[in-house]
This record gives sequence, C-alpha cells and structure tokens, in this order.
Amino acid sequence: MVTLKFNNSYIKSWYSIGGVDEEKGNIKDADKYLSDLYYGEKTHEKAEIKMVEEVITTMKKDNKIDLIIGGNLSNQLGTMNIALRDINTSFLGLYSACATFAESVINASSLLQNKAISNALVITNSHALTSERQFRFPVEYGSLKNCYTTNTITAAVGVVLTNEKTPYKISSATIGGVVDYGIKDVANMGAIMAPAAALVIKEHLYNTNTTMDNYDYILTGDLGNVGLTLLQSVLKDDYGIVTDKIMDAGSIIYKKSQNKCAGGSGPTCLPFAFFNRFIQDKKIKKVLLVGTGALHNPTLVNQKNSIPSIAHLIEIEVNHDAN
Repeated sequence: MVTLKFNNSYIKSWYSIGGVDEEKGNIKDADKYLSDLYYGEKTHEKAEIKMVEEVITTMKKDNKIDLIIGGNLSNQLGTMNIALRDINTSFLGLYSACATFAESVINASSLLQNKAISNALVITNSHALTSERQFRFPVEYGSLKNCYTTNTITAAVGVVLTNEKTPYKISSATIGGVVDYGIKDVANMGAIMAPAAALVIKEHLYNTNTTMDNYDYILTGDLGNVGLTLLQSVLKDDYGIVTDKIMDAGSIIYKKSQNKCAGGSGPTCLPFAFFNRFIQDKKIKKVLLVGTGALHNPTLVNQKNSIPSIAHLIEIEVNHDAN
C-alpha cells in the first residue's frame, strides 16, 4: 500500500455541529447542537443540507478557501451537492463511505504538498434518519436492532487545511485497499470494517518503519464496540500486533445509558470525536487516525453479494509549544 509524506499540510481551524443524541453523549465541545432532527426544515434531508451550508458559510467567514473537498453517505453526494450549489468555490466530491473524511484529508494534503492550493476546506456530514432510510429501513418501520448494530450519528464537520504552519501537522498518510471477508449482514458494520482497519495499520507501521510505541494512540472511525474488539483480534492473530493504544470514535460518542447498541457510525464519527475531544490534549504528540468505511451498496446486497470495506490512515503530529 502507498504511504505518502507531507511537509506543508497543517490543520488551521475546525467547526462542527452535532445532533440531539450527540449532545446527550460524551462529546460536549461541538460548536453547536441541533434542538431537533428536522432543524426547522420539512425533511431530514433538508436538515442535513442546512447543516452543511452552515458549516461552509461559517468556515468561509474567517478563511480564504481555494477548494472544498469531501463527501457524505447521501446517494451521489446529493445533500452536499445541493448545499454547494450557491457556493462559488471549487469542489471535489469524494466517496469512501465512512472513510471519506480520511480520504479527503489525504487528497487535500496532496494538493497542498504540490503547492496547487494554499487552503482547503475538508467537510463531511451524516444524519441518522436519512442514512437509515437509504441503507436499511426507515425508522418508522420499527425494525429491531441487533446488539452489534451501530447507529449513524447526526453531525457535520468542517476542517481547514493550510500550508501555513500551525501546531497540528498532517505528516503522512497510508491509502488503504478494498478488503472483503464475505460478510453480508448490513447491521454488522464493525465486523465488515475491522479487517480493512487492521491491514492499513499494519501497512503504515511497516512502510514508516515504526511501531505502536511511536504513537500516543490510534483513533479509528466507527467500528463500534464489537468492531473494535474484532480489530484487536485481527491485529494480534494475523499480524502479531498487540496494543492497548487503540480507541474507536464510534464506541465513545454515546453513553451506555443511551441504548445505542454497539455505538456510533458514519463518516463524521472520526472528525467529530477527534476535534471535539482529543486534538487539544496537551499530552499528545503523534497520533494515527483511521477512517473506516463499509462499501455498502443496497442493490448489490439485495443480490446476495458480500460487503467490501476500506480504511485510510492519516498521521498527525502535534506541537502545542507552537501556539
């Protein structure tokens, strides 16, 4: 797998909106939380569009943006495309399921590295009810959930990357490949994605000649409680990597009392947790973020195909003394 090195990609600022359940959970420092899932609109899709619009307009107030890059779970990036139709800024729409944020950071950092741009807005979003309707069943259907099921979080996150030095440097990234362990259960996203996460972690450590001792922790995207356990098993059994430094964003977003089964999922899990809980921790110096994505196509699943997965990894170095 390909590992890229960057020397001029830095995190400048970020802005995030969380949903109703997210405010009740463990992540308390988002810039804004919704009072209801309709966000004053007639449909949940329009609410999702409004969230994206707000993140973009907020970030553009204080930043010169050369390029917007990102994606979400909406078919053909529909909600994001509508949000951007009145924004006169270059846009690259990407899809890597719930690994889209990491993929977007890699692409933005590559353009910064090549000095093609000076500033990029990386953005992703998700909405619990729009995702459930698209990929599984509308909530009104009343489908029962298995204990290993994860729940799409409602959030929108925007991050400005720049070539100006800041305390937060994107130093490298490893681009993952498609992995398929033959799982067909659309509720078991953690099991589907865990092997892809294990593979990209192993490849990054090998390509950079590092070990887990070189990092403060690894934060995966949205494996949930079950997927996190499976990731640790795959790392140990397949690659001989044993570590207690792995955390999963989806598994910590909600409280146990919220009854969210195996935890949270969605492309916003990773950035929502990292930028609202971890990034300003004075103790961290070097971390790995692993975006995990189940490449779930409902049509192909209905034709009895298994669900492939992918994971992309970004390495962040933090220098709090640079503030």
